[in-house]
Amino acid sequence: MDVTDAKDDSFGIEVILPDGDKKAPCCPHGPTLLFEKVDKAGEKGRRFYACSACRDRKDCNFFQWEDEKVSEARLLAREAENQSKRPPFTQEEYCTRFLKFASLPLDAKKFCQDCQILLLPEEHEAHSSHRSTAVTTAQLRRPSVLLRPLDNKKSNAQYLFTDRSSHFLLDTLAALGYRKVLCVGTPRLQELIKLRNLEKKDDPMRSLLLDIDFRYAQFYSQDEFCHYNMFNHHFFDGEASRGVLQTFLSECDGGKVVMVADPPFGGLVTPLANSFRLISQMWRTLHMFLTVCLVFVSDQVDYDNHPLYKHGKTGRKQSPVRLFTNISPKDVILPKEEGYRFCSVCGRYVWSMNKHCTKCNTCPSKDGREWKHCSLCEKCVKPSWKHCPVCGHCALPDHPCGLSPGQEGCFNCGSLKHKRKACPLKDAHRLNRRKSASSHHPLLKAKAKAKRKSGAARRAKKLAAVSS
Repeated sequence: MDVTDAKDDSFGIEVILPDGDKKAPCCPHGPTLLFEKVDKAGEKGRRFYACSACRDRKDCNFFQWEDEKVSEARLLAREAENQSKRPPFTQEEYCTRFLKFASLPLDAKKFCQDCQILLLPEEHEAHSSHRSTAVTTAQLRRPSVLLRPLDNKKSNAQYLFTDRSSHFLLDTLAALGYRKVLCVGTPRLQELIKLRNLEKKDDPMRSLLLDIDFRYAQFYSQDEFCHYNMFNHHFFDGEASRGVLQTFLSECDGGKVVMVADPPFGGLVTPLANSFRLISQMWRTLHMFLTVCLVFVSDQVDYDNHPLYKHGKTGRKQSPVRLFTNISPKDVILPKEEGYRFCSVCGRYVWSMNKHCTKCNTCPSKDGREWKHCSLCEKCVKPSWKHCPVCGHCALPDHPCGLSPGQEGCFNCGSLKHKRKACPLKDAHRLNRRKSASSHHPLLKAKAKAKRKSGAARRAKKLAAVSS
């Protein structure tokens, strides 16, 4: 879904989580999400369904008003389109193909780089005009290296953990006694678990990969991979895949279970949190507590194929991506040789430059630099920021005064101290407007015309007002 309107001066877009048994229409990425546009006066607009996985209508153009009546012909056409974008094989067929492929002699093992698929001998002729490469046993064990990473930044871009970050995570989890890892969108972690098991140096770990990239199905058995969309908790293979997850979580073999998830950059947090809540609920019906490790934007996590966030001097920036977990921070021991230290006051490991602030009573830095305390803002800020008397807060020296995002404030009452969701007048304000509103009122008609102004026109008008 294209959510550029969410940054508009007058509108915000909210996700409405499923409530009850009402089913959402489906796009190729599973059940869609329900969205609602909210204006600055607190009024809510017409609700609509759009894709859960894609933030750009160019990638998935599904759109349907919530109250729209869809014809039977359109429903059939939609179903046909969804089916046409399904993987070419079922999970069971992929497993059968892999067993056949693994038994082939080395010179018969081919991978089609154009189609991104392992080729059986009878398929070589059909792919003869495509780019193909030989596949070794080592490459079969590292599918994330063999496959071409998806690179659409507004839908399914894949940035893969470096081996360094993956091994750190696994070493930490193993030291804490975890023996089962649910890998959500972390294919690199899954394959390194299997490789470490082959080495037999440590106690073996079990893992299950949930990922929206169906290409990984051709490398794993049915109890090692599920085609899954983390933004709508959708299992593409239905109850069979859901049962695989249920079995993985329910087996009591003495191993503690941890979920490690790496959401796409820019993904919607609300539906993501809902999916993780549903997984946790599944776990709680059988046990007590599911440990979660979320990789968001404090151990620094690096990526192999990201142009900025690489370890050392190969990336243009130090990675701002951090590990968030409900594991006790003091138990996540970060290496001192890489510049971390333990803060006894905060009870966690932090970067050496992240100095403890006695006024804030925390180690405030989020990017590895030493932050400074602003007495006027009463908090620590980035070292490059300075306090602006016009805006009343710290910002970059060359920021546009009066136009910072924080100046938008609350959609309901205009306060700069909170947002619309936390507004104490939210419900009362909306009810009062509904009671006094009339669809024939001339002021409302004038307001409707004003809403139709382009975002550029509104921003130009605002800039002129500030400059005058």
